Amino acid sequence: MRTIKLTIEYDGTNYCGWQIQPNGPTIQQAVETALSAITGETVQVVSSGRTDSGVHARGMVAHFQTLKNLPLTAFREGVNSKLPADIAVVEAEEVAAAFHARYSALAKKYRYSICLGQVRSPLSIRHAWQFNKALDIEAMRLASSSLVGKHDFAAFRSSGCDAKTTVREIYHIGIKKHGTMLHIDIIGSGFLRNMVRVITGTLVEIGTGSRSADEMENLLQSGDRDLTGVTAPPQGLSLIKVWYEGDQKAWISREKRCNSCQKSLDKVT
Repeated sequence: MRTIKLTIEYDGTNYCGWQIQPNGPTIQQAVETALSAITGETVQVVSSGRTDSGVHARGMVAHFQTLKNLPLTAFREGVNSKLPADIAVVEAEEVAAAFHARYSALAKKYRYSICLGQVRSPLSIRHAWQFNKALDIEAMRLASSSLVGKHDFAAFRSSGCDAKTTVREIYHIGIKKHGTMLHIDIIGSGFLRNMVRVITGTLVEIGTGSRSADEMENLLQSGDRDLTGVTAPPQGLSLIKVWYEGDQKAWISREKRCNSCQKSLDKVT
């Protein structure tokens, strides 16, 4: 039995999220259908996590097992020939049987994109929150520093979250503006359902001045979702990367030492 690791990129606009469900098309369903067509087997794909309806990914990781002795190109080029244009396998590799896309993951990076401006951008409307108010980015950066470290993030999860524990560790939050686009990059050990979107919504409320940056620490300690900000819309969110043993991981200890200065991870990501 072979274990194959896939790195998958997709535009989630037309899908009801990653996980198979009865009420609409999903990324998992499309990938499993394409793999089954190539292998002739009934294939079950296990992902590094779930993305909600409308959320995108540049580096979703998944694995599956197969008895077929096909070349790795079959699991990339072959599978891509069976996938719709908005989903693609960007890398396929054979890994040890013990590898698990979810449980072997060390950290994940999400990016939330906000398009600022008085006029909407048709080219980014599927991939960013269109926001026409000015934001105090320095206040957002100051507030975000309270979230770095190991905390109970119960106040930043959706009501439908069924995680056994709400404790997570955030290694880095970076907020950068490029032209009219504002990117919020968050790297952590793992994330609760809608956690990045609730963090983003809260930071945006701080950026508009409707909340103070000093409130963030109290919101975190409250554990009360009713006190935190709106859930940012899904189209602005993308899963960028998942790290595993053997990947460039020195950044974990480095970022723990540099949290206060908010250093960028661009050189290793």
